[in-house]
Amino acid sequence: MADAHQKHHDYHIIDPSPWPLIGSIGALVMALGAIGWMQGLNGADSLLGLPITNPVLFFVGLAIVLYTMFGWWGDTIKEAHEGHHTRVVGLHLRYGMIMFIASEVMFFVAWFWAFFDASLFPDEVHQVARAAFTGGQWPPAGIEVLDPLHLPLYNTVILLLSGTTVTWAHHALLHGDRKGLVYGLTLTIILGLIFSSVQAYEYSIAPFDFTDSIYGATFYMATGFHGFHVLVGTIFLVVCLIRAMRGHFTAKQHFGFEAAAWYWHFVDVVWLFLFFAVYVWASWGAPIYHH
Repeated sequence: MADAHQKHHDYHIIDPSPWPLIGSIGALVMALGAIGWMQGLNGADSLLGLPITNPVLFFVGLAIVLYTMFGWWGDTIKEAHEGHHTRVVGLHLRYGMIMFIASEVMFFVAWFWAFFDASLFPDEVHQVARAAFTGGQWPPAGIEVLDPLHLPLYNTVILLLSGTTVTWAHHALLHGDRKGLVYGLTLTIILGLIFSSVQAYEYSIAPFDFTDSIYGATFYMATGFHGFHVLVGTIFLVVCLIRAMRGHFTAKQHFGFEAAAWYWHFVDVVWLFLFFAVYVWASWGAPIYHH
C-alpha cells in the first residue's frame, strides 16, 4: 500500500492553500481604496455611495496583500527545504519569473509609448490642444530640463555597479563562497539605496512638476515607476541577504536569489533606456537647469 502512494514523478502537488483567496480579497480592497482615495482628492465625498474617499481602505488592502506575500512566499521556501522543488518544479518557477518580467516590460512599454508619442509629434496639426500644451516643440516651451550628465549619469554608474556586485554575489554562491555572497548582496543593497536617495534629491530640485506639462507627466511616470521598482528590488535583495546569512541558498538550489538577480538586471536595463531616451535625447538642445 505504501508503494501505491509513493511519488514517481518530478511534479509537486501543493497542499490546499488559502493565499490565492486572501490575496485576491486584498487586491480588491486595495483597488477600491485607491479609486476612492483618488475620488476624494478630486473633491468627491463617496464612491458608489460608500464613504471610502480616504486612504484608510487602500492601506487595509495593502496590508492584506503584504501579509499574503509573506505567508505565500514563506510556504514556498518551506516546500523548497522539504525537497519538493525538483528540477521540473524549479524550471516552472523560472518560467513564471520570466513571464512576470515580460509583463513588467510591457508595463514600461506603455510609459515609453506615451513619452515618444508626445515627444516625436508635438506639433501634430490635428491635435491642437497638445500643440498648445507643448508650444509645438519638445521639450515644451518654457521647460528647463535636468542636466543628463550630472545626477542622472551618476545614478547610471551606480546602477551599473550594482549589476556588477549582484553578479559577483551570484558567482560566489555558485562556487560555495558564502562570504562573497553576503558581501556582494550587501554592496548591491547599499548601491540601490544610494540610487533611490539621489533620485529623491533630483525630484526635490527638479524645475518642473508633474502637472506643469505633458513633459513633466511622462517624465515622472516613467522615472517614478522605475524608482518604485528599484525600491521593490532592494527589498527583494534584503530578503535574499537575510536568507543567505541563514544558510538557505546552495549552489544547486537558489531560485529565490536567482529571481532577485534577474529582477535587478531588468531594472538596470530599463534605466539605461530611460537615461538615453528621457534624459539625454529628450533634453537635446533644451535649456539646462543649473541648481
